Amino acid sequence: MHYTARAHTNIALLKYWGKVDEALITPTTTSISLTLDEFYTDTTVWFDKSLQSDQLILDGETISGSAAQKVSRFLDVVREMADINDKAYVVSNNHVPTAAGLASSASAFAALAGAASKAAGLNLSVTELSRLARHGSGSATRSIFGGFAKWVPGDDRTSFATPIFEKVDWPIQLLTVVINDQPKKIGSRLGMQHAKNTAPFYDMWVRLANSQVNDMILAIQQHDIVKLGELAEANALQMHAMNTTSVPPFNYLADKSWQVIMIAQELREQGIPVYATMDAGPNVKLISRPEDTFIIKKELANIVTSSQIIIASPGPGIKVTSGDKI
Repeated sequence: MHYTARAHTNIALLKYWGKVDEALITPTTTSISLTLDEFYTDTTVWFDKSLQSDQLILDGETISGSAAQKVSRFLDVVREMADINDKAYVVSNNHVPTAAGLASSASAFAALAGAASKAAGLNLSVTELSRLARHGSGSATRSIFGGFAKWVPGDDRTSFATPIFEKVDWPIQLLTVVINDQPKKIGSRLGMQHAKNTAPFYDMWVRLANSQVNDMILAIQQHDIVKLGELAEANALQMHAMNTTSVPPFNYLADKSWQVIMIAQELREQGIPVYATMDAGPNVKLISRPEDTFIIKKELANIVTSSQIIIASPGPGIKVTSGDKI
């Protein structure tokens, strides 16, 4: 039986940056995210007794090597849960532009978790899906849910995401400002591991990040974009500052990244709530209100073109259907 899942990517407002257990992908901090409507992955899975190995087709191309091995390892977890040995066909299409600097692995492994588990005969709860998705990508555990979600540390059984508010009925959006669309010199997995192992202020960052969780949840509950934005910008800047204390130090931000951050700060001085957050890369995401889009884009015009700005709104949770299409 074919099953297809659609899952959307998310932006971490409080960052996930480091693992307690590398194999199980359990985090050092609680992270809070917003799922986005603009970016998603569609994945179809079916198991076939005649296959000798798993087959992965991504965006129309057959994939081999380490990427295919990672998918097969994930499918091994599904096979063990379902007590089957059949190999699988996986056909996946990413609607997450690489230029956006948003992790397609979040939507990819969330969608794979949904489609593969159903195709294997499992009927998992959203909690079980979140736990399963974590085995492929840490941020995927949050993409099971729409709107705002929280992912907590723990062991293999207790580390998963839960929804805060899946239906976001207040005006908030994310403007992705594309500074550089080239591959990162230091990938996220390597970067967070290096920071955890060598940065003298890493433990301090963990304590600080965990202390921001309750305030962030309260800001979401109160629809307080100012408090939410202040916390998100502080958390991101603290993470990037901590990276520069690693040995040797590393940095994802570019000169233009700082220019965008400064524009956000200048707009706030004019009474417009705009806040920056950055993941492992130079691209800056601006948390803002839809009504302020025109003036934000006008201020950014001296740095980037309009085509380098992608607008996203809060998105839905995972959807799984039988057959080849969503």
